[in-house]
Amino acid sequence: MSAIVVERAGPMATIQDWPGRTGYWHVGVPPSGPMDDLSFRLANIAVGNPQGTAALEATMAGPTLRFTVAATIAVTGAPVRISVDGVEHGQCEPISVAAGARVTIGAVESIGMRIYIAVAGGLAAEKVLGSASTFTLGRFGGHGGRVLTDGDELDLAGVAPNGPPRRIQHEEEPAMGTAWDLAVTVGPHSAPEFFTDDDIATLYATSYQAHFNSDRTGIRLIGPKPQWARTDGGEAGLHPSNIHDNAYSVGALDFTGDTPILLGPDGPSLGGFVCPVTVTTADRWKLGQIAPGDAVRFVPVRSSAVADSSAIGNARRSQYIPVISTGGDPDGGILGVADTADGGSRVTYRRSGDDNVLIEYGDMALDLASRARVHALAERIAADRPAGLVDLTPGIRSLQVKFDPSAIKQSTVVEWLRECEAELPSVHDLVVPSRTVHLPLSWDDPATREATERYMLGVRDDAPWCPWNIEFIRRMNGLASPDDVHRIVFDAEYLVLGLGDVYLGAPVAVPLDPRHRLVTTKYNPARTWTPENAVGIGGAYLCVYGMEGPGGYQFVGRTTQVWNHRHPQATVGFDPEHPWLLRFFDRIKWYPVGADELLDMRADVAAGGGHMDITDGEFSIADHQAFLDVNAGEIARTRGEMETARDAERQRWSDGGEVSRGRVA
Repeated sequence: MSAIVVERAGPMATIQDWPGRTGYWHVGVPPSGPMDDLSFRLANIAVGNPQGTAALEATMAGPTLRFTVAATIAVTGAPVRISVDGVEHGQCEPISVAAGARVTIGAVESIGMRIYIAVAGGLAAEKVLGSASTFTLGRFGGHGGRVLTDGDELDLAGVAPNGPPRRIQHEEEPAMGTAWDLAVTVGPHSAPEFFTDDDIATLYATSYQAHFNSDRTGIRLIGPKPQWARTDGGEAGLHPSNIHDNAYSVGALDFTGDTPILLGPDGPSLGGFVCPVTVTTADRWKLGQIAPGDAVRFVPVRSSAVADSSAIGNARRSQYIPVISTGGDPDGGILGVADTADGGSRVTYRRSGDDNVLIEYGDMALDLASRARVHALAERIAADRPAGLVDLTPGIRSLQVKFDPSAIKQSTVVEWLRECEAELPSVHDLVVPSRTVHLPLSWDDPATREATERYMLGVRDDAPWCPWNIEFIRRMNGLASPDDVHRIVFDAEYLVLGLGDVYLGAPVAVPLDPRHRLVTTKYNPARTWTPENAVGIGGAYLCVYGMEGPGGYQFVGRTTQVWNHRHPQATVGFDPEHPWLLRFFDRIKWYPVGADELLDMRADVAAGGGHMDITDGEFSIADHQAFLDVNAGEIARTRGEMETARDAERQRWSDGGEVSRGRVA
């Protein structure tokens, strides 16, 4: 008999641990973990557990649990009623529960959003990639990778105590209310490069409203539209919010088009939108308690004055506590600029919260030499792996270095990164492993057609990319017919530059031959549903969606799995040590299959079988540059024709009001 029976699960209860699933940001696996880590850790302290022990997170309303064994529990987070066999108890204190007793945790009352329930000894849960945290979108961790349902049974993990159970003191409890001040550091993408000075002033002066369409992936905010410091994002996309994909920080304020979204612990690791400010690690717990309709203000603070996020007891209980600030750093998020060791490029060090440094190479353009520099730097850093280093996540022309700010200062990290960069070889000497992976592609697959139809029915039916994305791609690139789109996609050799662009090993790839670089805009608003392993093009990039979810790339078809949900059991083509198929600098070559044939192939892969043709090779920057030099004239002519077609398409949108309505992304 299990220790706990879930009699009533509530709307969304999951098992989480802290700090969650770290070390896999580079392949699109978010940390997950508690959205309000402060309340979570306090619940564990109250029952004597180590702070990171697996416990429950409940949203809006708590569960009813029947205990078959005697236990000690504690409830923290948003204010709720707690009763044990009808006898009421308080929050933030250890509660003794007899064997056979029923614990009922009510709905969130006037403030807050999430509730945390810890049990002495912790909860037994499925650990995936080193963590028991539930990532529901990826269907792993916790209790079967899902929210709890009525009738579930949970066991205790038997974790050794870290101390005696104790009452959480009033001065230790987090302050909650309906108006939130969030301490933010400037960067990585601020004024004057991306936003105007007036945009940033408006950002700090505005009381944003939390939208009802918010969850653990991010909190959507309602507020003023930026003026923007530029007209578009170039090859990255037609909206000024678009950039070449780089890694995000949890707590970043991500402008997806003109819509600001605070990224949560289940949010994407990689994306192509600018983030002007980032919530400090010490204030990120607040994201878990912001409810729809709450007011949110951003208060700039100097990075040198940011509090230690690991400390417990520095929060004072109050309905509303303003963040004290004398202003943010005046550097626009730029920590330093220098030339590379070989003198061939510029390197920029950007602040991405108080726990990340984002390193960018070169100009804001698609340049494979910059991606090679990123790879070399990541290899150099990984060779040392200093204490406090958490994650290394490459983007198209950037590398995000995540560190533990309680273990190492940001200024120390930047100084060390400068030393690492100075030791790199000339980019022209760089040669990296590059496998060729042959994947099936069901062209214009019925599943992608269905996704477009759902979009037209539920989101908008007047978008220029509807009803057929392939025709839109043709028009955007000035091609004679949809058959030309088909020819180019199948002729192209796509180089994988990043993984996790849409979670779980999803590749962001670009054709090696610039003549094959079809460029499109992204859906705006985004789709609410995309089938797993749909293949699409956004900006100049191609992506394979690692799982079902929202999305914005223009569909060309569907392929087989790029993430092995059967991990750790080996599947053909997958490394038994990890569940992602592709690696950085792999080359994807497509071969055509029918829709029914693809379904059979997907079933084979899901069952651990199938066949995958993978050959080893190398990618040389010098050889690639020689190819570009030989074909420079033809490349310039082809790219010029495509750019002329895009300009004409954009003018049609402008004439039709598409641009003025802010729908171009």
